[in-house]
Amino acid sequence: MAFVRTVSGDIPPSAMGVTYAHDHIYCIPQLWKEKGDVDLLLDSPDASQAELELFAKAGGRTIYDATAIDYGRDVGVVKRIADAAGVQVIATAGFNKAIMWPGTFTAKGQTFGKWIASQSRKTLADHVVAEVTEGMDGTDIRGGVVKFGTSYNTMTGSETKVLLAVLDAHKETGAPIHSHTELGTMALEQLDLVRQEGVDPTRLTIAHLDRNPDPWLHRKVAETGAFFSFDGITRVKYYSEDVRTRCILDLVRWGHEDQLMVGGDIARRTMFASYGEGGLGMGFILEKWVPRFIEEAGEAGFDGARLVDKFFVQNPQRAFAFSA
Repeated sequence: MAFVRTVSGDIPPSAMGVTYAHDHIYCIPQLWKEKGDVDLLLDSPDASQAELELFAKAGGRTIYDATAIDYGRDVGVVKRIADAAGVQVIATAGFNKAIMWPGTFTAKGQTFGKWIASQSRKTLADHVVAEVTEGMDGTDIRGGVVKFGTSYNTMTGSETKVLLAVLDAHKETGAPIHSHTELGTMALEQLDLVRQEGVDPTRLTIAHLDRNPDPWLHRKVAETGAFFSFDGITRVKYYSEDVRTRCILDLVRWGHEDQLMVGGDIARRTMFASYGEGGLGMGFILEKWVPRFIEEAGEAGFDGARLVDKFFVQNPQRAFAFSA
């Protein structure tokens, strides 16, 4: 029987409701703390809970929290505020990306980079498996997704080792897989290794591909069956919002509407509405972006409301379910 693992227990996929496919809730990344980059420290449980309440008020039910251990994960706090807000949260086992690894891995007394370099593929896989089957951050709260990531236009040796270890953990646990791409690069290279390792690409969701609005790349990724997390909404410093909509509708035209999901990837205080530093907040996508998308999709000849139900409700039920 398929199930989705949340911080408050396993649920049937049908109980997910409206789902964001990639976000951050409460996290204190050690590297950003050491560098003094306060904007990247989501360190107020009260403010983060207020954001979850905005999400719930807008009709949201479930969030995939893409915060791994190297990005300052604290599942105990996340579970407490999620339960208080009435939101289901899927937590992350595994790792994010090499740019974070100069930060101190406090539990190991050294940097993440040094610790990862000292570990074998097998011991890294065992670490990720334990996060899924036993618990994380000194709790019995288990991860519901296994994650790896790659850098901008490159994949370091340690990132490759982590990727392979995460695939091993997926094979052992059946957990769904999520990957970070830096500005939407290296997706095809990730998929090459996924397939070489005998892993079904339909078990993988690739994040941030809308940072690289390349129709050819999107089509090639989609042809593997992998899921997309389009999660750059509101970042008009890169391009105007209509570009993302065109990318989505192109994929729909090519027959890939069952592989598309949406999230906010809110990871800065200045992006939240509740930290007192500006920002549109976690309710924005459902309250403002969805009506706009429905209108633009309709103008292009599509049933936007039906697509929204696919992206936020139906597709996450498959993407985030454990495999037998």
